[in-house]
Amino acid sequence: MNRRNAATGTAATGAAAFGEVLRHYREAAYVTQEALATRIPCDRSLVARVEAGTRVPQDTFAKACDELLGTGGVLQRLWARVDWYPEVEHPDWFGRRAEMDAEAVALHEYQTQVVPGLLQTEDYARALFSRVTSGEEVEDHVRARLSRQQRFLATDGPLYIAVLDESCLRNVVGSPAVMRDQCAHLLRIGRLPNIRVHIAPANLARPARPNVSMSLITLPDGHRWVYSESLDHGHFSDDPTIFARHSRRYDVLRADVPSAQESAALISETLGGYEHHEEECPQHGDMAQKQLQRRQRRQLRRNSPRYPRRRSRPRQQGPRGASADL
Repeated sequence: MNRRNAATGTAATGAAAFGEVLRHYREAAYVTQEALATRIPCDRSLVARVEAGTRVPQDTFAKACDELLGTGGVLQRLWARVDWYPEVEHPDWFGRRAEMDAEAVALHEYQTQVVPGLLQTEDYARALFSRVTSGEEVEDHVRARLSRQQRFLATDGPLYIAVLDESCLRNVVGSPAVMRDQCAHLLRIGRLPNIRVHIAPANLARPARPNVSMSLITLPDGHRWVYSESLDHGHFSDDPTIFARHSRRYDVLRADVPSAQESAALISETLGGYEHHEEECPQHGDMAQKQLQRRQRRQLRRNSPRYPRRRSRPRQQGPRGASADL
């Protein structure tokens, strides 16, 4: 949460109110935070932070809580009315783009290497920001990123068409489990009426990919902007010629890539690969554990004290060389 606004008592109003209402219905239903988290499902700390007003929840979280606690849709309606944007703080260089997202009527995007911020899960965003910072700053960045998604994930949200290079699915951010959930999230939000997700396969024959990730933003007054990023900088242009050139390249790429339905099949296949990887990991871990135990047993035998073995005495022979036991 934006500490500067929180100090004045103006920023936490919406988040705190949502958290208080959630706590009221949860306690009225005699459900613990851990039990609610298990049934959503999510981490218990997420429920705790939402109730404390320090975490911006997604609309799917509000919907799940409504259904599990029998609120009659109160939390979803409240979630839609809360203005989450004043409760976060974006980096100075990105603030202008965040303002555009808050009012854009259409967004066409091409992304390479990583999933775009508007489509990221909370865990994916956290793993991404953890590469460059730590501690509470990570949570501030994650909160700011999730807040931008609110308008686009609403059922009546602005048009959002994203073309993702296949590298966005293949580059592991966080862990296979994080990537599995990220793929599932792409499939889920791709079913919204205003969002379409296309995947540009690595073996796409035509060299029509843009050189960098880019966004084509249309504002309510018809003003159109091209946005791209370099390291810690955002670049904007509303030059009609530049917009037309990038828009044409984007349209050609979108025509060449698989449809949203075909792309969903590719995402599902990738998701299955991450699930398979998770299933194999425990097996590898068990084998490593068994090997360690065998080494420990061998080491134990080598280090154990050695006692002389009792040997039987040679049997005495009778007369004429006959055996004594005959």
